Amino acid sequence: MILQRLEGFLRKQNFRQRLSGLIALCLSLLLIGCQPQARSSNVTQLTLWQGVNPPPNRDVLQKLVDKFNQQHPDIQVESLYVGQGDQQMPKILSAVVGNAAPDMLWFAPMLTGQLVELDALRSLDDFLSASPLKPQLDRALFDTMTFEGHVWSIPFSTNNVGIFYRPSLFKAAGITELPKTWEDFRQVAKRLTRDTDGDGRVDTHGIVLPLGKGEWSVFTWLPFMWSGGGELIGQPNAGTEALNIVNEGAIAALQLWQNLIQDGSAILSQPERGYELDGFIAGKVAMQISGPWTLGQLQSTNVDFGVLPIPIGARPATAIGGENLFLFKSTPARERAAFTFAEYVISDEFQTEWAIGTGYLPINLKSRENPDYLKFKAQQPAVDVFLQQAKYGRSRPIFPGYNRISDNLGRAIEATLLGRNSPAEALNASQRRLDLIFK
Repeated sequence: MILQRLEGFLRKQNFRQRLSGLIALCLSLLLIGCQPQARSSNVTQLTLWQGVNPPPNRDVLQKLVDKFNQQHPDIQVESLYVGQGDQQMPKILSAVVGNAAPDMLWFAPMLTGQLVELDALRSLDDFLSASPLKPQLDRALFDTMTFEGHVWSIPFSTNNVGIFYRPSLFKAAGITELPKTWEDFRQVAKRLTRDTDGDGRVDTHGIVLPLGKGEWSVFTWLPFMWSGGGELIGQPNAGTEALNIVNEGAIAALQLWQNLIQDGSAILSQPERGYELDGFIAGKVAMQISGPWTLGQLQSTNVDFGVLPIPIGARPATAIGGENLFLFKSTPARERAAFTFAEYVISDEFQTEWAIGTGYLPINLKSRENPDYLKFKAQQPAVDVFLQQAKYGRSRPIFPGYNRISDNLGRAIEATLLGRNSPAEALNASQRRLDLIFK
């Protein structure tokens, strides 16, 4: 029909008229073809914002979202990558203020207090109480879900921080025992820093440390602060009025990192990219602070690797990480549909496939005993290291204003690693800024 109309049209016009008419007709047909297709009013379209990294993990998530969409034809979820945590924050806050928030958000739970203050979240108290999956959740994660007595999110995945190492580089350096204490750690890093081709330049550094003042630097440094005996909040269950980042553990942890730089054993990452594994995979660094979310990426490279717990200063410690799933206020029907997806996320089915595909630790207790997961764990000893040290894990505060604390800790870490200040000077400068903000 369209071709017949074109043919008749061209016969009636001269060449120039034919050409201009043809262009106009094609544009009109193109516009008709670009018109959005009408969606069924019986289908609820939901949007999920996430910052899943590395990219292979996003592929795992997309596969699971596609499976949900196939199983729930009346609910369709679109998963959108919106950048890493520091990149997401302005987008999230702008969307909330502009009444353009997504239906769901994948983010670390420290954002809870700020979103509650903005009246942006849908409390999950009633949904979770009625859910048959609630007893399957790891009880240790409930602190990350609650704020001021209410549940505001559900755990998506959990992890903690350890140190990945290259066994082949340990062997080449003659190291037969893994470091257990801070002093062991410093000495091992020195021995791993080597000129392997005799040209007078270091080819392999002992460890890479994160450069930058973003949350990644803070998250990977906090285990050392806690291990050194430090606390961010001086009194249990207190708020920002008891904040004291200038403590012995914090000074000792920053001094350890500065010592590694001054020893020549550590190299700094690219700015705000301390999570990238390129140097580790290439054998340019022998150790890197990271978590189980990198297991999937490392397995796909076929490089040798192992994991050791955070070395001990005054006590064992690690930082509990992972992200939660938040539901933004919308309409009752959309909120109900979003919680249907949330129940899928915490299910044995999702958590088992997610954990095997990414290396994250399952938040569902049934998933941890799932035969498929037990088989995966048997083949990957690194998982046990993270599971075993989880009992020493500490969570970052979720009260409003944590982003200010993180930013100032990040400034202190960056200033120390770049040699601008001593640990005590850097922390005192940050504490003064925080006192102006909170006191």
